[in-house]
Amino acid sequence: MMLAFVAAAGFGKAVAQEVQTGAKIDFAKEVHDYGNLKNGGNGTCTFEFTNTGTAPLIISNAKGSCGCTVPQWPKEPIAPGAKGTITVKYDTKKVGAINKSVTITSNAVNEPTKTIRIKGNVAPPAEGASPVNTSGAPTN
Repeated sequence: MMLAFVAAAGFGKAVAQEVQTGAKIDFAKEVHDYGNLKNGGNGTCTFEFTNTGTAPLIISNAKGSCGCTVPQWPKEPIAPGAKGTITVKYDTKKVGAINKSVTITSNAVNEPTKTIRIKGNVAPPAEGASPVNTSGAPTN
């Protein structure tokens, strides 16, 4: 009789895990490695995700760890089974190592708060390159 109770309790636990419904977010990659970037180079990358849940996925916010990391995310709900992308732009005029994160807030039942990361290195400006005045003000 005791054996039957233990087996039933274990079975009930497995069923409870399978019944979890709602939006779920699953990323194709969680880290983007730029490798070595030129100063002022293209600092844009994308993170593709899929809503593997049973309800529409709503991303309410995506916040970079600093002002040099700017994410853009879909504002409309992502249907179950549909894909979406989060685009991250890093300011490549900042010389040195890149190790930044973007924190995503959503209604996903599996990860309501999810962190994705970017990494790499930005080279110093080329020697002999002088700064370019883009403000329109005279430089004298």
